[in-house]
Amino acid sequence: MSVVSKGLEGIVAAETRLGEVNGAEGILFYCGYDINELVKVSYEEVVYLLYYNKLPNRAELEKLTTALRAERELPQGVIDFLKTAPKTAKPIDIMRTAVSMLGCYDQKRHDIEVSENLANAIRLTSQIGVIAAYFHRARQGLELPPVRKDLSEAAHFLYLVNGEVPSKEAEKTLDIAYILHAEHGFNASTFTARVVASTLSDMYSAISAAIGALKGPLHGGANEGVIHMLEEIGSPDKVDAWVADALAQKKKIMGIGHRVYKVLDPRAPHLREMAIQLTSQLGESKWIQMSERIAQIMREQKGLNANVDFYSATVYYSLGIPTDLFTPIFAIARMSGWTAHVLEQWSENRLFRPLSAYVGKPYGQKVVPIDER
Repeated sequence: MSVVSKGLEGIVAAETRLGEVNGAEGILFYCGYDINELVKVSYEEVVYLLYYNKLPNRAELEKLTTALRAERELPQGVIDFLKTAPKTAKPIDIMRTAVSMLGCYDQKRHDIEVSENLANAIRLTSQIGVIAAYFHRARQGLELPPVRKDLSEAAHFLYLVNGEVPSKEAEKTLDIAYILHAEHGFNASTFTARVVASTLSDMYSAISAAIGALKGPLHGGANEGVIHMLEEIGSPDKVDAWVADALAQKKKIMGIGHRVYKVLDPRAPHLREMAIQLTSQLGESKWIQMSERIAQIMREQKGLNANVDFYSATVYYSLGIPTDLFTPIFAIARMSGWTAHVLEQWSENRLFRPLSAYVGKPYGQKVVPIDER
C-alpha cells in the first residue's frame, strides 16, 4: 500500500539547481550562495543568478538590466483593464488577471538575444511591478506615470506607486526585500507553477496559477495578516493579553512559525534590522515594539520563531506601502524565482501526476433506480 503524506510533506518531487531551504539549520541559499551573502548584491544580480546559474560581471548585468527596463511598457489593453477594473478589487486578484491577459498579446521582441521562453520570463519580471503600481494609482483616480528606464526594479516600483523617485535608503530597503523573497524552493506557489508548466502549458498560465496560490493566507497572504494583527492589538501594552487570549482560543499568530524552518527563518533578521531602522527614522516605534514582544512570547511559550512575513509587514508599512500591496510585492520579488523554475521544469520536463489513496465507498456499488432511492 502506498504511503500517504498529506501536503506532500517530506516528499521529494523533483531536483532543482535554484535554491535550497535547510529548515533544520535555518539556512537558505540560491544557486550555492547563502542568503546572507546575496543581500550584499542587487536584486538584478540575483535575477541573473537565477536565470544563468552565476553572478554576472558588469557587462552581463548591464545587458540583463537593459533588457528588463526595455520591457516595462504594458500593452494598452492591459492598461485599459487596470483603469476600468473595480476599484474595490484586491490588487493580488488584479495582478493574477493582468498576467493572464499578457499571455494574449504577441510580444515577441527581436532585439533580445535570448530564447522566447527566457524573453517571456524577463518580460514578466519587468512588468509585474508596473501592473501592481498602475492599478494602485488607477483605483485612486491618479494619472499613471510613464515608465522610466533609468531606475532599478525596486526604485521604479516605488516611483510608480508614489509618483516620485524614492530615497536611496528606501530603494535599498525594498531591493533587499526583493532579494530575500526571490526564491524559496518548492513552496506552494512555485510548485503550482511547475505543475502547470509540466503540462507544457505556457508561462503566463503557470505564473497566473502561482499568483493564485500565493494569495492564500497560509502562503503569501500572511504578511497582510501581520499588520492587521498589529492594528487590532493597538499598542505595546496590550500585546501580552491579546496573545494570551489568541492562544487560549487556538488562533493562528500571523508571521510566527514556518512549514519548513524549525529554527529562525534566515530572512527574518535582515527584515527585522530594516524594520528597526525605518521605525526609528519615522519616530513610529510601536509597530516594532509590538512585533518584538509577540516574537518573544511565542519563542518562550511555544518554541516558535518569527518568519519572513513577520517583519516584512512592518518594513512595507514603514515605507508607506498600502497593506493590500504587501502580497503583490511578494509576487513581484518571487517572479524571478517562479519563472526560473518554469524554465528549469521545461529543461527536463516530466508531467507531475501523483497517485491518490481512495477512501470512499467500497468498490461494486449498484445503481438503484431513481424512484426506488
